[in-house]
Amino acid sequence: MKIKKNVEKAINDQIAMELASAYTYLSMAAYFDRCAFNGFAHWMRLQRDEEEQHAMRFYNYLHDRDGKVELQALDKPPHDFTSPLKVFELSLESEKKVTASIHGLYELAQKEKDHATVSMLKWFIDEQVEEEKSALEMVDKLKLAGDHPGALLILDKEAGQRSGG
Repeated sequence: MKIKKNVEKAINDQIAMELASAYTYLSMAAYFDRCAFNGFAHWMRLQRDEEEQHAMRFYNYLHDRDGKVELQALDKPPHDFTSPLKVFELSLESEKKVTASIHGLYELAQKEKDHATVSMLKWFIDEQVEEEKSALEMVDKLKLAGDHPGALLILDKEAGQRSGG
C-alpha cells in the first residue's frame, strides 16, 4: 500500500533532520580535532555515522513504501564552540529535538492508521532513548570534570574507546 502524502512529507522532513544532525556532528568532530581532543572527535564521528544510517533507514523505508524521497537543503551547522561541555550539551539538545520529531511522526502515523509506519518507528523510539542517554552521560561527566585538564583528558580518552553500534 502506497504511503500517504502527509506521512511521506513528514518522513522526508525527518530525513532532513537526521542529515542535518549528522552534519552538525561532523562540525563538532572538526572542532574537537582542532582542539586536539581526538577521543571526543572520534565520538562525534561515530555519532555522525549513526545519524546518516538513520537517514538512510528512513530513505529506504520510503522507497519500500513506493514513496518519493525529496532531499532538502541543509543549513550550515554551528562551528564555533567554547568548550567540550557546550558541545555535548548541544548534542543532547539536538537528540531531544530528534526524539520529539520522531514522536510527532509516530502520532501522525497512528492518526493515519498507517500501521507499517507505526511499527517501523518503534525502532527509532527505542534508539532515541539510547541516543539521549549517551549524550547525557557525557554532559554529566563533563560537568563533574569542570575545567580540570587531567579529567578532560581522561574523558577524551574514554570517548575515543567508544565503538560504533
